[in-house]
Amino acid sequence: MNAPAENRFDDASFTLHGAGVSGGIAIGYAHLVSSARLEVAHYEVAPGDIETEIRRFEDAIRHVRGELIQMQAGVANSAPAEIGAFLNVHRMILDDAHLSQVPRDLIRSRRCNAEWALVQQMDALVAQFEEIEDVYLRERKNDIVQVVERVLKAMLGSANAPVAPTHEENVIVVAHDLSPADMMLFKQHQFAGFVTDLGGVTSHTAIVARSLNIPAIVGLHHARGLVRENELLIVDGREGVLIVNPNEQILTEYRLRQDELEIERQKLRRLRTTPAKTLDGAAVELHANIELPQDIDDVREAGATGIGLFRSEFLFLNRSDLPGEDEQFEAYRQVAQAMEGRPVTIRTLDLGADKSIETSHQPGPNPALGLRAIRFCLAEPLMFLTQLRAILRASTHGKIRLLIPMLAHQHEIEQTFTAIAQAKASLDEQGIPYDQAIEVGGMVEIPAAALALGVFVRKLDFLSIGTNDLIQYTLAIDRTDDTVSHLYDPMHPAVLQLVANTIRTANRAGKPVAVCGEMAGDLAATRLLLGLGLRQFSMHPAQLLAIKQQVLRTNLPEVKALAARILRAGNPDKTRTLLEKLNA
Repeated sequence: MNAPAENRFDDASFTLHGAGVSGGIAIGYAHLVSSARLEVAHYEVAPGDIETEIRRFEDAIRHVRGELIQMQAGVANSAPAEIGAFLNVHRMILDDAHLSQVPRDLIRSRRCNAEWALVQQMDALVAQFEEIEDVYLRERKNDIVQVVERVLKAMLGSANAPVAPTHEENVIVVAHDLSPADMMLFKQHQFAGFVTDLGGVTSHTAIVARSLNIPAIVGLHHARGLVRENELLIVDGREGVLIVNPNEQILTEYRLRQDELEIERQKLRRLRTTPAKTLDGAAVELHANIELPQDIDDVREAGATGIGLFRSEFLFLNRSDLPGEDEQFEAYRQVAQAMEGRPVTIRTLDLGADKSIETSHQPGPNPALGLRAIRFCLAEPLMFLTQLRAILRASTHGKIRLLIPMLAHQHEIEQTFTAIAQAKASLDEQGIPYDQAIEVGGMVEIPAAALALGVFVRKLDFLSIGTNDLIQYTLAIDRTDDTVSHLYDPMHPAVLQLVANTIRTANRAGKPVAVCGEMAGDLAATRLLLGLGLRQFSMHPAQLLAIKQQVLRTNLPEVKALAARILRAGNPDKTRTLLEKLNA
């Protein structure tokens, strides 16, 4: 059954359906991630209960103050000074009369519950901060929201507080929505899985979830409102099914499925050192996508032969400042050295859309079509120069390649090369070494680029097809919007024509070409891409061994003929039938 949003039966078992974005099965206890921006309950408090309601608010303030003091005491001496400063700011906000006293007055004057009074005051303060011209001060509104969320959590948990799960590996995070920055914080934990009400299957949040290799579902719509803290959940990331309060029979069935999946994973691990070759002997490069240097352990575990996509923008998230040149250099150097001469392709900043940092640029009305990726970098030349210098410096520690995202125009390529030349000249002046012959490639993720590849193959050393954005822009679908996710189709004839044309053109020009989008890790697309001439894939490390197994089972002469037929098929039903035959 699909439980309605407005009610539920206590302790009853029910299911919710969404989109599975990361396979596998997780069984664990719900942990609700609160957002003060979600609507809180608003109800009238009886006159005789007003002082009790105020005491409940005061108790929550004291509890959070104690939490912050305890956190400060636990900060190691070696920890960055910013951590202590961050906690001090939150204590000051908590003790300020605007947050600690005004909600009391609202409770008395409006006879309202404490949660509603607190959120009303938060909204008023945030509105004031949004009018501040100074970017740094304006963004301090986020600190107010974070403090309010702590107090809300303390109040909402004060009555009938559930027993918290004792181990993170048994925790399933339930949220209304999570940003890519939120997901990066998850890398510091060992959660069993996560589910959200919002999100699309190829949103950056879903992409990072796959990199965590934990079962995940997005687009559930009502999970955050229906699931209760510490309830037992089953997350089936393959089918996109969330089961709340399962009975013993269902639990037993899913535990058996978990065991079967683990056996399959163990079998795949045996392929780690096996060269990726088709049955007829064609070599295939299987590279990995990463977000942070610490992902390198997963890359080694998967046996990847290179890093096909280092999403460098994730170094810039979850912070109020920008990483300096030395900090970036250390991150790139660490990855390059760890790969021991195997290629490391670093994508320059792909900020914008759903990945943003604090800058003077405000997002436009449609961020996905606005100042993002290379457009953003060219508009921020000092930031771009800092990153280019850091990458070039790291290039002496391994085989590093530069990858430029979202190219569409010849002048963008020319301006990028001018910026690279400037970075090289500045290093030459200081006598700092770098790889003089560093390769520069471009991402093909805009239909205009796929249709006008001449300048790309003439000026660039290699190409990488970003299928996520290519599909989004070709089909006019916002890939973060679950209401149109059913229209997102990698097998759409227009998408396949663009992908095939890019591979064919690059191969004819003798330029290496890879697919680094989610299509590279899609088992249903592996043989099709091989048949179209692709010989380099880059995907999440967790997907690599399954793709390798598919490569090992593939005979190129057979799949080439079927791939050509799929490319000619204009009928979606015929395409699906041929694809099933290809993967049989």
